[in-house]
Amino acid sequence: MKVSRSQIVVRGLTHCCPNCGGRTLFKAGKLFEVNKDCPDCGLKIERANDEGFFLGSMTLNYGVTIVVFLVPVMLLAYFDVIGLTAAIVLAGVGSILFPALFYRSSRSWWLMNYYLVLPYHLPANRPKLEAQQDENI
Repeated sequence: MKVSRSQIVVRGLTHCCPNCGGRTLFKAGKLFEVNKDCPDCGLKIERANDEGFFLGSMTLNYGVTIVVFLVPVMLLAYFDVIGLTAAIVLAGVGSILFPALFYRSSRSWWLMNYYLVLPYHLPANRPKLEAQQDENI
């Protein structure tokens, strides 16, 4: 394999292309817009045929929001560290802001997990003949 699993993890955590390592997952200057393809290596990032591919990233984002943000707020309210009204306001605002701030990471981490499990789906890890056939399609 040309791209190891440890490289895939590092690239995923740093929001880089899992195939070439370029900082090309997201469009320059756009906070929430993902590139369709990596401009450096051509890896398809947005999959037109797989409409539900990034549903996992939304689920990951939702789960991290609950575990990292909402559970601690509920525990603080339960143990009377903060008042109930403050907890409700904090949970409401946080449940909107935290997922927006975590959006890029959840997209990158979901892509990282996909290629971590299936590293041979990366063009860099495919045999030359198979990679050329995919480019022709």
